[in-house]
Amino acid sequence: MKGFDPLAAFGPAVAARYDDEPRGDEEDSAACLARLAGDGPALELAIGTGRVALPLAATGVRVDGIEVSQAMVDRLRAKPGGDALDVTLGDFADVPVEGRYPLVYLVFNTLFNLLTQDDQIRCFANVAEHLTDDGVFLVEAFVPTWLHRLRDDQYVDAELIEADRVTLDVGRHDPVAQILDESHVTFADGAVRVSPIVCRYAWPAELDLMARLAGLRLLSRYGGWNGEPFTATSRQHVSVWGRK
Repeated sequence: MKGFDPLAAFGPAVAARYDDEPRGDEEDSAACLARLAGDGPALELAIGTGRVALPLAATGVRVDGIEVSQAMVDRLRAKPGGDALDVTLGDFADVPVEGRYPLVYLVFNTLFNLLTQDDQIRCFANVAEHLTDDGVFLVEAFVPTWLHRLRDDQYVDAELIEADRVTLDVGRHDPVAQILDESHVTFADGAVRVSPIVCRYAWPAELDLMARLAGLRLLSRYGGWNGEPFTATSRQHVSVWGRK
């Protein structure tokens, strides 16, 4: 995407409204992660505003985080319990922290914010270096089941239509690089707000190969946080890799 700045995509303006529309899966994700973390600690890559980390910490698990955006960390710190989390500023693909964890995790498609296959492979390799012998790496991400709906590798969807507000989801797809250029365009109060994002998606099987290269193997894969079966029609997956 021409002119796209990954840091600006998660800057102060985005951080200020990031939690305006909760996904509603925070309790379920925290429960799943707590079971995997055991006595902890857990490490969240791209911890953001703590949408998942804070509910997980509330279960008694110590949660550390890595985040590239200071604005997102500031939003996290402003929340109850946010000051208790140890957050390192940096590129989550580098996993720039000390120590090893029984659980390292990435949620909400965030692995795909790494825009090359090499960077995604690097992330898996660095995560493996920070896992305990019986530790696991969990990724929640979408399955690109929407490809068949594209026309000329692009789309425009009506995401929200209200009396005083309309939001369009506009996307363009590069099938060779597996890159999706996307922008949420909101018309409200006589103004237009553009929220761009770029992702490099990967199929679950490709992620399994990345894990293999890092010395990990697939332990489980579900269609959601509550252990829903992963099937040919699943739109998301929760995958767990480890050395076991």
